[in-house]
Amino acid sequence: MRRFPPERIVCLTEETVETLYLLGEEDRIVGVSGYAVRPPRVRREKPRVSAFTSADIPKILALAPDLVLAFSDLQADIVADLARAGIAVHLFNQRDVAGCLAMVRTLGALVGVPERADALARFFEESLHSAAAQAPTRPRLRVYFEEWDAPMISGIGWISELIGFAGGQDVFPELSRQPAAKDRIVTADQVIAAAPDVILASWCGKKVNVDRIRARPGWDAIPAVRIGRIHEIKAPLILQPGPAALTDGFAAIQAFLA
Repeated sequence: MRRFPPERIVCLTEETVETLYLLGEEDRIVGVSGYAVRPPRVRREKPRVSAFTSADIPKILALAPDLVLAFSDLQADIVADLARAGIAVHLFNQRDVAGCLAMVRTLGALVGVPERADALARFFEESLHSAAAQAPTRPRLRVYFEEWDAPMISGIGWISELIGFAGGQDVFPELSRQPAAKDRIVTADQVIAAAPDVILASWCGKKVNVDRIRARPGWDAIPAVRIGRIHEIKAPLILQPGPAALTDGFAAIQAFLA
């Protein structure tokens, strides 16, 4: 990092973009991921320099960033290329709610507004605990969250926890602790055996086909399928481990479990 706080930041994923806007530090952003849509004005204000697993390295270098913010092992190759080019990079790797809150606080520290970031993180945390305290006292609805359809991949840590805060019960809680998608693959028979009351789906990069889920062989035995409780949550709301998932994504889960 050439200067502190950094004046020119490139964000390769959505959640750091939204966090910087919420902290009032959006003027530091000089480039964003093509998937950044929150707040909506970001698409008008900031140049897009990357997808998720690919990036326009020359375009990023031309922006002369002081700091590039990345996420997960899936962006490791991009990070390596930037590091070899002499760019300072911070790679986040949050996979649960605590990690999302830590990301907010860490990012606030990186841009010199730790108190503001701590207040934002505490707001998210207190909102979730307040919602959990007000969740219905009925038996918890059993929820299968599908992150991808071929192969079927169950929900990651922060999604499993948000289901819990909303008063539901993830049917594959042990898998949610696996950071890699390949380690969260489930079979149709496993889902049938889990007998979820609600199916929530968010297929990253494509629209969920509820009819196709309903028509899977043997799935008519699943309570969620029999009573029509199959719902899509838009990927930008729930698959980004940051403010979107902790607010609007969580609200969507709450609505579908009501």
